[in-house]
Amino acid sequence: MVTATAPGKVILAGEHAVVYGRPAIAAPVWQVVATATITAAAPGAGCTLIASDLGQVLQLADAGDDEPLAVVTRLTLARLGVAHMPDWRIELRSDIPIASGLGSGAALSTALVRAIFARLGQPAPPAVVSELVYESERFYHGVPSGIDNTVVAYGQPIWFVKGQPPEPFMLAAPILLAIADTGIRSPTVLTVSKVREAWLQDRPRYEAIFDAIGDLVHAARRALEQGDPSALGGLFNANQALLQSMGVSCDAIETLVAAARAAGASGAKLSGAGGGGNIIALVEPTTAPAVHAALVAAGARRVIVTALGA
Repeated sequence: MVTATAPGKVILAGEHAVVYGRPAIAAPVWQVVATATITAAAPGAGCTLIASDLGQVLQLADAGDDEPLAVVTRLTLARLGVAHMPDWRIELRSDIPIASGLGSGAALSTALVRAIFARLGQPAPPAVVSELVYESERFYHGVPSGIDNTVVAYGQPIWFVKGQPPEPFMLAAPILLAIADTGIRSPTVLTVSKVREAWLQDRPRYEAIFDAIGDLVHAARRALEQGDPSALGGLFNANQALLQSMGVSCDAIETLVAAARAAGASGAKLSGAGGGGNIIALVEPTTAPAVHAALVAAGARRVIVTALGA
């Protein structure tokens, strides 16, 4: 038996604009993970994928090309030169909420790829894992930027520009985030498609918004590398205002963002595609309990307080 895990993720700054060539910063969240476990099956049983959280049981030999987990399994086996169907039972589990902006799809696929590499006794370079997982991201994102598969595969903070090699980087000091779930599932592909339609109808307006987001992402990297959380909080707020102007926020997000700020968070924003999912709030050890309580009182389904870069 072999087991592999992969973390969830948050986008600290730059979502949506990253699809259009601007930079974004993302970081792994190791408090929520996806796990893949491979055990031997009876000879001739073939390969069975069991994703209980998705309600799926797939026979790899029969699964179509519209099943992302089957696609990434076949691609990984092909990459490793496996020509025959292995007799495996692959169990996939995750405590990452689906369609919430925490990278649940990328995490499941990354854990799966890593488990297959481990089962075949091969090292799993992050760049190769990311490349394989990207193919499954097409099902979740439509036109993915590649940021989710990259940060989850590398497992550390990433400076990401579409089409360029990712740049892992170090934070000068840990930051503390409260991650609050609106409870509203919002598939990324729908929100990304909505933004694309709006961009096609009014390119000058959206390009200006994307440029403004790109500028603040550069400022956010400086704040992270200089250990300046007060500057970062203001940038979170500015990024949220731009995302709201694009129409990807919603009442539930705005309620949680306002509650976090009122309780002492220095900044708060949606994280991910929007339309629901999660918000992130920048807190200190002294303000974290009050912010946590305020988010729960405001309707958050779950709140995680986690340190990044610790």
